[in-house]
Amino acid sequence: MSRRILCVQLADIGDLILTTPALRALRDALPDAHIALLTTPHAAPIIPDALVDEIITFNKHTFDSPRALANVRNWPALLALWRSLDSGIFDTVVFFHHFSTRFGMLKFVGMALASGAQKRIGLRSEKTGFLNAGIDEMGFGAMHQAQYWLRLVDVVTGEQENETVIDAQQPAELHNQYTGKRMDLFTEYVPPRVIGQMNEYSVLRLNNAFVSRELAGQDEHRPQIAIHAGSGGFSTARRWEPEKFAEVALRLIDEHNAHIVFVGTKNDDTESVKLAMRVLGTTSDLPITDLTGKTTLLGLVTVLETCQLFIGADSGVMHMAAASGVPTVAVFGPSNHAAWGPWSPEGPVTVVRSAPICSPCSYVGTGVGLRGGCEARTCMKMVTAEAVYDAAVNLLNGEPGSAGGRGHASPLRTTERVYILGVPVDKLTYDTLLEHIAAWIGAKDGLHQMCTVNPEFVMMAQRDPNFHNILNRVDLCLPDGVGLVYAARYLRDPLPGRVTGSDGVPIIAQRAAQEGWRLFLLGAAEGIADRAAEVLRKRYPGVQIAGTYSGSPRAQDEDTIVEIVNAANADILFVAYGAPEQDKWIARNAPRLNVSVAMGVGGTFDYLAGVVPLAPQWMRDAGLEWLFRLVRQPGRIRRQMRLPAFVVAVLLHGRR
Repeated sequence: MSRRILCVQLADIGDLILTTPALRALRDALPDAHIALLTTPHAAPIIPDALVDEIITFNKHTFDSPRALANVRNWPALLALWRSLDSGIFDTVVFFHHFSTRFGMLKFVGMALASGAQKRIGLRSEKTGFLNAGIDEMGFGAMHQAQYWLRLVDVVTGEQENETVIDAQQPAELHNQYTGKRMDLFTEYVPPRVIGQMNEYSVLRLNNAFVSRELAGQDEHRPQIAIHAGSGGFSTARRWEPEKFAEVALRLIDEHNAHIVFVGTKNDDTESVKLAMRVLGTTSDLPITDLTGKTTLLGLVTVLETCQLFIGADSGVMHMAAASGVPTVAVFGPSNHAAWGPWSPEGPVTVVRSAPICSPCSYVGTGVGLRGGCEARTCMKMVTAEAVYDAAVNLLNGEPGSAGGRGHASPLRTTERVYILGVPVDKLTYDTLLEHIAAWIGAKDGLHQMCTVNPEFVMMAQRDPNFHNILNRVDLCLPDGVGLVYAARYLRDPLPGRVTGSDGVPIIAQRAAQEGWRLFLLGAAEGIADRAAEVLRKRYPGVQIAGTYSGSPRAQDEDTIVEIVNAANADILFVAYGAPEQDKWIARNAPRLNVSVAMGVGGTFDYLAGVVPLAPQWMRDAGLEWLFRLVRQPGRIRRQMRLPAFVVAVLLHGRR
């Protein structure tokens, strides 16, 4: 009896495209098996008939939340899905998904029960008890999504043992293994299945005729370049600025005699790009064809296959281009390029990203993170038209693609760390801190960020995935709070002691006076940074204060503040916007800040300026600053409630 396998991929077009190598591998390994695919109606047309025997469609948005499940009007759809799965007819179900949310996992448990499959395969973790086979979940980006799903197929076909532990530290070796073995799967990409009364051949003829008509008369010697100015409906935060698309398009036309073909849907930003082109120059008599909103998925594939290059942000259209073998330039910001970068067997690909410390912020580790990015969107704004143009020209000239971004410098770690509730804390003293700073300033290899961590920070990070990611990516996390010292002792991994921001800034300033390091004081209320600078000058004669500025962490002020800081030619930047805003501000602007060291310092400027008194030394030594502040500012009681919550969390969860 042949096997009956249900494959589940209830995501959008890009995710389903990245599943097709696994579906092809499954079909090649088990040609006699009955393979069914459960996917969304929107994405289903991209699947070639040769890959699966049956497609079951289900609108995942019907059950995106418990509220939707409680709506009785949605129950008929659920019943129809249950009947489609026809409990008991499948022997194996494979989930091509990360189980990132509790509600989402409950939905998949229901699907597993409905399928009646005895073998349930997926990414296994301590939360996925309903699976009885699979590989270990290592988080988004530990491997490319396509590689994850290929490993699952190995479990289905018996090539890989159940519960295999994959070394997350060897992504390059894994990539090479699967590149050599499976990357040719996309070369057999055929036109998608057509749902309707017309057969595939007749629809293909109509699409080819449409494309030929729209692109008729183009010089075959001109490079035809597809530009997609959208990002799908999932997250508009992934979109690059229309003005920059316009600049790249005009340069390619002027300098490379290119013909530009705009693709996508009517909801994409093509009109904004064309408007920007009119502002920058003109669109009259330019070699432009606008096909946005005019093609089916099948027609879009045909268009892309006529192009010598594709330029766009992270989207399903980008994955279609890469799958079609078109050399692809992909702009990434908030989304995880290591998980969802273009995967191409034939055409080279290049990922262009500014690589701030906080990027990616969506789908990192095993969590969803900021699916819509942050409000500032600095990671996308910092991607320059020059960088995308250069990447495009390299691919046009046949040079190999790459993935990268400037980012902040990350030398080999020389300090030991203890993890408290998933937040790293470095085992430092003030002397070793100064050694690190001296080495970074001497190397001048980019910005190095330090965060002063206390129990409040740790608890904020439990609810703020962006802050949690930043703390895990910065160069040093200083043990600022005495609660961390006690917690590390409880975990039997003690810290040498506290290294605080309020004491650390004067100590750094003293060393700066000796070494000639230039300091910039950013943040606090108007005039406070100036007063703090005067105090430092009096205490440490010869210290160079390169500049002061109050400013704000608002996104609309970033460009101005970065210009002011860079003009000062400082070595060390202290930022006093309060946590976590100060740390987020540094992280997202790191690639364009011309300083060697940056650190958030909270209320340190207020202490130096005498606006807020420090606790007596005996209270600081005893770790009772929190009590001193609470007595002076009773309104801090809500913030201080994080301290008992921290104690309870450490006792219950320890390092997790």
